[in-house]
Amino acid sequence: MSEYLLETRLLTKRFKGVVAVDRVDFHLMKGKLHAIIGPNGAGKTTFFNLVTGGLSSTEGRIFFQNEEITHLPSHEISKRGVARTFQITSIFRDLTVKGNIWIGALSCKRFVGPFSEASRILDLQSKTEEIMGLLNLQDKQSVVAENLSHGDQRLLEIGIGLSTEPHVLLLDEPTAGMSAEESTRTAERIKKLSEKITILIIEHDMDVVMGIADLITVFDQGRVIAEGSPTEIQENPAVQEVYLGT
Repeated sequence: MSEYLLETRLLTKRFKGVVAVDRVDFHLMKGKLHAIIGPNGAGKTTFFNLVTGGLSSTEGRIFFQNEEITHLPSHEISKRGVARTFQITSIFRDLTVKGNIWIGALSCKRFVGPFSEASRILDLQSKTEEIMGLLNLQDKQSVVAENLSHGDQRLLEIGIGLSTEPHVLLLDEPTAGMSAEESTRTAERIKKLSEKITILIIEHDMDVVMGIADLITVFDQGRVIAEGSPTEIQENPAVQEVYLGT
């Protein structure tokens, strides 16, 4: 039995003549905050799309909690405990912060209606309050989502993902487009969340990555060229040449 929460073996995706992901062996350990970095076009988001069922692989295999999920559709992978955010914020813009997270929590329940047990309603309420607390959004629970700052909208999207009770949370460039202050605040929240849930993150901001990641995997031209701790990655000559420009 594998010690890894998520694992890929020789995972490959070709688009006609372009190999976007090239025979990638990847391992995500439970309880870690693992970052994927690399230049534009390195295959990072395509890799996310493969492991979450948004794209089908050309070759290779994907395992989650020792179960093969290679050919499962995205909704089935989500049901098994994989939640994901996207580069473009995806929230219910006309609902409040609390309403957004409540809807996400509700999606995990088979049925909650006027005749549901009070305990189930209270469970939803408790989960919603807990998530807002984790993301420091409780003071904004009545604010309509479209009126939030960009940074808070990104945190809310993370909250929707958490509300589905995942085993792993995949974050695709969560600090993109943020001010330095918002980026720092979001990074701090993500680091705090990693104490409770395994996180896999794609991020371009190197200060964020080096400040919060336990492990880093570097992609270039669809391949993994390096993996290690932040210190090991910073000192890796291949990474310095390809990604850091030194």
